[in-house]
Amino acid sequence: MSSSDRRPASSPLSVLVVDEDARERALLTALVAGTPGFHVIADVATGYQAIRAVHELNPDVVTLDLEGGPGDRGLEVLAWITNEAPRPVIILSQQALALPHAVLGAVDFAAIEFVVKPVGRADDDVAILRRRLGAALEAAANTRIGGLRMDRAKRAAARASRAARRATRATGDDAAGPPATCVVAIAASTGGPRALLHVVPRLPAHLPAAVLVVQHMPAGFTRLLAERLDRTSALRAREAISGETLKASVVYLAPGGLHMSLQRAASGVSILLEDSEPVWGIRPAADVLFGAVARHFGPCSMGVVLTGMGRDGAAGLRAIAEVGGWTAVQDETTAIIASMPRAAAEFAARAIPLDQMARALANQANRLARAAAG
Repeated sequence: MSSSDRRPASSPLSVLVVDEDARERALLTALVAGTPGFHVIADVATGYQAIRAVHELNPDVVTLDLEGGPGDRGLEVLAWITNEAPRPVIILSQQALALPHAVLGAVDFAAIEFVVKPVGRADDDVAILRRRLGAALEAAANTRIGGLRMDRAKRAAARASRAARRATRATGDDAAGPPATCVVAIAASTGGPRALLHVVPRLPAHLPAAVLVVQHMPAGFTRLLAERLDRTSALRAREAISGETLKASVVYLAPGGLHMSLQRAASGVSILLEDSEPVWGIRPAADVLFGAVARHFGPCSMGVVLTGMGRDGAAGLRAIAEVGGWTAVQDETTAIIASMPRAAAEFAARAIPLDQMARALANQANRLARAAAG
């Protein structure tokens, strides 16, 4: 469903629902059918049925429940779709942390959206699921599919490169640098986990900056993404903890459900996590983080807006630009969804293809470090 392949607005997008549990499948089918602009082309119970349905019916979107879905073959289905028949896949899960392997695998295979299902099925729970699923379907409808397919040779080369970088990383607390004097702030939403797994593992082990990331994901999923980034990167990566001092050469991921801001402490600038009102209906929001970075780091700020839907990050990127910081957005042609980088583009000094982003960030961080050293 590239921008050229997308159906006219008057033509509903077709959805394949995959869930092993017949009652859950019926509920999801009803919710999709009740979402304007979408219709259920089929609902199936097993992985083999899902692959056959993709072959025969060519659905625009697939919903895949890794808990009540096609058993242990859920990731096989996801991998097959991503490599052989790319299209948006919405992963549903009731307990993200209970399925770390499955969730991290979904990130590897570029699932578009993650939807946490409420535990109950009372009217309020169904209303929550309807809202979350509707938002995920809207994101899927705006997805650029060209960036989803993973070339096997390139993937193997990337794994080898990441392994070599990890081998250079120190162990324990020595891996972190000194208190940060400059910061890279990154915003991402739909398609962001895939983009982050492309950029962060390519950053050098001794990056002279802290990296702060807001990725629009539910609570639980962000911790798993942080673990995945840590395993694949030369930099240390973790979910942020309120009160910890920012260190160079460390990646901090905002926890799902909490805004990440900053505060001044005796040891330097530290992280402040808040459960204040959502911004743009989102928490964490990049605009909150970017504004804090601009206030505390001024010209030593770097702001980047990656793939995603909506306009979170645009106002924050403007703040960073106005204090003399360096700003960039992901080039639209490499973004799975381009609306976030497009909204922020007027405040960006550069639009950078995804495969050049890590080098650009490292070069700018090194320039700032040299300037600070005199």
